[in-house]
Amino acid sequence: MKYYLLVLVAACALSVNAQQSSITEAEGYSCMGVDYSKKQTEQLALQDAKRQAVEFSKSYIESTTEMENFSLKRDLVKAFAQAEVQVLTIVEQKWDDPTSGDCYTIRIQAEVIPVAQDLKKIAEAGGFKDDPSAPLTVRIWTNKAELLENEALKVYLKGNKPFFGRIIYQDASGMQLQLLPNPYRQEAYFQGGVVYDVPSGLDQFDMVVQAPFGRESVSVYASTAPLGDIDTSSLGPVLQVQTQDVAKKTRGIKVVARPVGSSQGSNPVISRVNEFAEDQVMLTTRSAP
Repeated sequence: MKYYLLVLVAACALSVNAQQSSITEAEGYSCMGVDYSKKQTEQLALQDAKRQAVEFSKSYIESTTEMENFSLKRDLVKAFAQAEVQVLTIVEQKWDDPTSGDCYTIRIQAEVIPVAQDLKKIAEAGGFKDDPSAPLTVRIWTNKAELLENEALKVYLKGNKPFFGRIIYQDASGMQLQLLPNPYRQEAYFQGGVVYDVPSGLDQFDMVVQAPFGRESVSVYASTAPLGDIDTSSLGPVLQVQTQDVAKKTRGIKVVARPVGSSQGSNPVISRVNEFAEDQVMLTTRSAP
């Protein structure tokens, strides 16, 4: 027998927070010499690591994205070359020159985020949402933009290529629930081009609108590698999220070098880049008239 999960759903069933990026590790290096202070040397090493992260991501996109329209591919590579870099974690940092002690090395895990507006234009022109050779894109949507009391919520999910994913529902009080994976449906890997629905026949819950009513959201986080762990506790057929910053923890992807196919021919390139994407849908719930 199915459990009934009474939920508060929330704002309009259009994607409002779609984002594509890449996550990589990069190392930066700088020496003091006679020109820089210790603090300046550390800042220069960090800048060097960020530059390396951008270069890794740009090279990865250039070698793995197959687009017949050369102009669009050029614009895509340019978008990643001009990307913002956010440091997720400092993996290692040390002053390590054995002779002088004046050189500093830092290794970071970073998210490389191209300008959203530029990437959106390229994606729309290139049809990324259904192209498995394009950067990872995920979409999440619901059966309705606005739901009334006792109506059922249905969530749908689709990516343009295989991905690891996590679906998080946040209610009006701020409580977050992990809908997938869940205790009865530990599905974390999804095929590209396939529409998945939540809840499905594999789940042990339905999502039925009950008071209190208001604005809430459903988010999906996706990557070409397993996502970072978050803290959860059992809440029957779903998991209650204990982690405060889900987005940051989810980005804690283990980055390892692995061979990937190269568009240049038979010579593979070594990838230290994982593609990352997220999307969010807002909803509104109201009491029955």
